[in-house]
Amino acid sequence: MTVIAPAAERAARELYGKILRCWNGGDAGSFARLFSRSGNVVGFDGSQVDGQESIEAHLAKIFSSHATAAYIGKVREVRVLGPDVVLLRAVAGMVPPGQSDLNPALNTIHTLVAANHGGHWRVELFQSTPAAFHGRPEASERLTTELQTEFESSRT
Repeated sequence: MTVIAPAAERAARELYGKILRCWNGGDAGSFARLFSRSGNVVGFDGSQVDGQESIEAHLAKIFSSHATAAYIGKVREVRVLGPDVVLLRAVAGMVPPGQSDLNPALNTIHTLVAANHGGHWRVELFQSTPAAFHGRPEASERLTTELQTEFESSRT
């Protein structure tokens, strides 16, 4: 597994980075093509979207109806579950259009499951869960500070 693990971890990190870039670029088609044909998205609002075509149509509607905030992500963990399956956990903040700082209300926890399909890594599940931290404002503040630092370092 030592030979497989670094390549699988790298593939998961690359997929996550591409997901963020496609979202930030408003590119529904490229976003959807990162998924397996039967891949799934669970959106920030709880929307569940199944399959490449549905993911593309869902995001195209979002991108065409309003300007979306841009993601700033930070991978927290990549775990190889098997030779062809990887779990990635990350945190992300969002910078609204025309703003220069994160909106803490949009902080999120990302979960990505990827599988190797004949040498091509594809997303099987991408879930975005609000990082609400109910009753724990200090946890929200810590995450916002961490993500703001990540955002500032990415601009330099």
